[in-house]
Amino acid sequence: MPLPGGLRLEPVDARDVAARIARLALGAPAGLVPDLAGPRVYRIGDLVRGYLHATGKRRPTVPLPLPGAAGRAYREGTNLGGAGTTGGARTWEDFLADRVGGAAVSPRRAGAAG
Repeated sequence: MPLPGGLRLEPVDARDVAARIARLALGAPAGLVPDLAGPRVYRIGDLVRGYLHATGKRRPTVPLPLPGAAGRAYREGTNLGGAGTTGGARTWEDFLADRVGGAAVSPRRAGAAG
């Protein structure tokens, strides 16, 4: 299983997105609102390993560098919410426990710089 190097993500649960959209649709006009992201930043390897553990699958992983401007942007974290982003409530571990039914390995938490 390829693991793109330097890729960090903030997975956000669909229920958090739906609740946010409903609040915005039913509320007063708000103009531009903060972006919504998940409550934690994860390295792609931590997400993959948590999924594999929760599903009982074993797969070899292979680091895969992301070349070019897109790879550089991901390594720099430009895809992450950053300051002013609203965080969702459900974590990747919560998602795995609900959807897969297995106990997810708690991946190490990746900071915005790491």
